Amino acid sequence: MTSVSGLQNLLPAVLLWLLNFKSCLSEDGENTTLMTTSPDYEYGSVDYENFPVPCDKGSNREFRLWFMSTFYSIICFLGLVGNLLVILTFFYFKRLKTMTDVYLLNLSFADLLFALSLPFWAANSMAEWVLGLVVCKAMHAIYKVSFYSSMFLLSFISVDRYFAIAKAVSAHRHRSQAIFLSKVSSAIIWVMALIFSTPELKYTTINNKTCTPYSSNADKLRISIQTSQIVLAFAVPLLVMTFCYSRIVQTLCHARNFERNKAIKVILAVVAVFIVCQLPYNVVLFWNTLDTATEKTVDCKYENKLLYATDVTQCVAFLRCCLNPFVYAFIGVKFRHDLLKLLKDWGCMSHERFYRYTCGRRRSSGANDTETTTTFSP
Repeated sequence: MTSVSGLQNLLPAVLLWLLNFKSCLSEDGENTTLMTTSPDYEYGSVDYENFPVPCDKGSNREFRLWFMSTFYSIICFLGLVGNLLVILTFFYFKRLKTMTDVYLLNLSFADLLFALSLPFWAANSMAEWVLGLVVCKAMHAIYKVSFYSSMFLLSFISVDRYFAIAKAVSAHRHRSQAIFLSKVSSAIIWVMALIFSTPELKYTTINNKTCTPYSSNADKLRISIQTSQIVLAFAVPLLVMTFCYSRIVQTLCHARNFERNKAIKVILAVVAVFIVCQLPYNVVLFWNTLDTATEKTVDCKYENKLLYATDVTQCVAFLRCCLNPFVYAFIGVKFRHDLLKLLKDWGCMSHERFYRYTCGRRRSSGANDTETTTTFSP
């Protein structure tokens, strides 16, 4: 009897618990149904248009495959041949007689150094970088050292020509010290170029399997490096060259020398080559720096156009390493004569052809081919 009465007391409690559990299940089921049938969570109802979409740069990569390889190969070949001929001619004839000769020799070494790094630039632009961080840093450092030294040397050449022509009397007084001063100033130029290239050596990294001078999120560093490059390696040399060559042209216009017009054409060609090669790239670089500094939001089409402009103008700027020998060295009559004599001595040119290119032209032009041609040539 005791057990039966205990069961009678337990059954109502069990039934009450089951009723409560059922009500809980029904409430949870309603909530689950409510959540799954809510329009905010229906499949496909989320607006994906607000999510950022990566910019497709496939066309730019395809453009680089043929454009960079073609231009870098041409620039590398011409740069190696032209600058090696300048260097060999200087050493073969021991032709370091003026400050400009010393600067031209250093300029050829700087351009030759840059030409040797172009195959690595081509590999970086066309495929993934697999040569490691050390080679990556060396490539960018060599480029910046040769770039800064070339720009500074071009400025010093214009200054030397200014004193040799516009200030001929004062320049003649210090003629005995000219070679020593040019060697010291050349050493200072290389040291300055190395100092200005330390950011490239320090911050160059491999980002997304590409060798870059800075990481993608280092905007302040990018702005400072690009700004210093525009000012030191373009604006300052351009101002120096403009001042010096404009004063040289003024001096030549008052002179009554038969080589005056030829010298003026040479100067205009020098300035034109510098502006054509360097101005477009620096304009694009300035525009890119301005976008980074102002944190301008750009769309995919704008970004691709800027990449195309950067690639094209950079290749044009790289032309300097193969054009400098023709603009600054081969244009001089005496240097051109020495180069032809070098080719004749090495068996690359016959004696008849050498006579035709030197004595024949000199006879036809009368007394025009004198040593003053190189004096007026920048």
